[in-house]
Parts: sequence; C-alpha cells; structure tokens
Amino acid sequence: MNLNIQSFKRIVIKIGTSSLTNSSGELDLPQIQKLVEQMVWLHQIGKEVVLVSSGAIANGRIALGWEIKELTIPEKQAAASVGQVLLTQTYNELLKIYGLKSAQILVTKEDLLFKNRLTNASNTMEVLLKNKIIPIVNENDTVAVDEIKFGDNDTLSAMVAKLVNADLLILLSDIDGLYNSDPRINSDARLIPEVQEITPKLMAVAGEKGTVWGSGGMRTKLLAAKIATNFGIPMIITNSRKKNILNRIFQGESVGTLFREVSGI
Repeated sequence: MNLNIQSFKRIVIKIGTSSLTNSSGELDLPQIQKLVEQMVWLHQIGKEVVLVSSGAIANGRIALGWEIKELTIPEKQAAASVGQVLLTQTYNELLKIYGLKSAQILVTKEDLLFKNRLTNASNTMEVLLKNKIIPIVNENDTVAVDEIKFGDNDTLSAMVAKLVNADLLILLSDIDGLYNSDPRINSDARLIPEVQEITPKLMAVAGEKGTVWGSGGMRTKLLAAKIATNFGIPMIITNSRKKNILNRIFQGESVGTLFREVSGI
C-alpha cells in the first residue's frame, strides 16, 4: 500500500449493516464477536478505535417482527429506537468480556456542522479515547429525518474521521473493495487495489444499489472517500468477513481498495 499503516494510531472503523446481520436481517452474533475481538487486538497494540456502526433500523425491524418492505419515516425511526438499544447492548456485553468499555454517541449531520455542537462532540470523543473507551457512533435516526431518507453511515464515518483527526478510515462491507464493474453480475470484474482519482466513470460503475438491509452502496463509499481524503485521511474499503481482516491491515497486508489523495467528482 506504500503507507506505514502500522504507525497509524487513531482509527475510525465503519461497519455496515450487511456485515452485522445474517440473511434474515438478525444480528449475526458470531460475526460481531469476531469483529469485536479484532478491535480488542487493535487496543492491545496501542491503537485508538472509534466505531461507526450501522444496523439499528434492520435490527429493530426484526425485533418488532416487521417484514422486509419499504418503511415509512416514522416506522424507520421507531425501528431505530428499538434496534439501537439492542445493538449497543450487544457491543457492550462483548467488549466487557475483554475488560473494555464503550460509549454510545448519537449524532446528526447538524451536530457536525455547527461550531458549538462540533466542539462539544470533539471534546467528548477526546475524553473517551483518552480513557480507553470505544465510542460507538450512529446517526440519531429518531430525529434525523433527512439523514434516514437520504443519508448513510459511510458519509457519517468520514465526517467522524475528520472530527477526531483520525489517521485512517476503514469501511467494512460485504464486498472485497472497489471493482472496475459490478462483481455481482460480471464474473470478470477486477478489484482496484488503489484509487487516486474518483472519476465520473468510477461513479457510474459504483451505481446506486446497496443491500436490502442497508442504506448505502459503493457510491456512498466513494463520496466518503472524497470527504476523508480531502482532509488528508486515507481510507480502505474491504470485506468484513475475511478472516482477521483488521489484523491483516495492521500487519501490512494489502487488502481491499486504498484511497489516498483523491480528486475528482
């Protein structure tokens, strides 16, 4: 990757809904435990971890017994309010096994745009990280109507990376990285190991669709890369279900797609 990843200290990790749930939309506890164990390992080697976690709406929908269908905004808000509690509880219980604590941070885009709110959020994050507590960040879906309708946690994670002056942003997804065409429909699609410019052609390849449970897709990841790298923060997209994926990144292995000084769009 030609970057000294091992030297990076403060890491923002975004985990998508598809990386936390099974095909039925329920929390995939063995998978979540594997990811938590890797974040614990990062702590053990001296890294500071901020987690941006999706999955609240999908988890709440299952808990409420609602079928897969297009939900109204109030239904999404209700599902988020139920699912967020269960999601945070799951992380807390797993981290507690290893003697770590977590804190829930719910924000809207407005919180990261207005100076007073931005300062408060930054100060809170710094205190948590100083005390070796893992902040778990999500959008405040119960009040952020526009964010649910149009937003995504890819963009939020890039904004959080800027907020905490992260050294690296990692987007964990259900795909190995950015391809030159959609690998779901083209068996000849090739993984792009590094991107230095986001062109209209790349955006067209990214398309619009994500998974049935998630709100994002490759397009939102490219937009997140634009935000992060404009602030000098490199970003990696990689597959959450590859064995010990976080360990491998910090052991110097080239995985997924690396974005550095990206221009364009």
